[in-house]
Amino acid sequence: MSQPRPASESGAASSAPRRRRPASLVFEPPEAVADPEHFFDLESMDDPRELLRRSTELALAFRVAADRATEYQAIAAAQLADPRRFDRLPLATLAEQAEWSEDYAQKMIEFGRGLLRDGGTHLGEAD
Repeated sequence: MSQPRPASESGAASSAPRRRRPASLVFEPPEAVADPEHFFDLESMDDPRELLRRSTELALAFRVAADRATEYQAIAAAQLADPRRFDRLPLATLAEQAEWSEDYAQKMIEFGRGLLRDGGTHLGEAD
């Protein structure tokens, strides 16, 4: 599993904060999901330029979505492991529930604590 990192660090080494505007993800209708070859209508595109453009948009959108989901996982892990909570989860239990190793769970907790300290201000950024 990759190291936890904020979505804003996934791009170039620029020190300026990166604003993200991924392609909107359109949920596919149930009949499209039933066809295993169907994927966001990409299989029906004949123009390779349009196929490249749209598939790149989707790849970037999924990458940003995965980064943001990881940040929210880290925040949840930090909250669930908070020693001030009467119902906090032991590290082993948290790792098991998230299907992580204990080492990775500890890194995610630390990452989440950092995000919480920063106020999570970069979560949900858009242009």
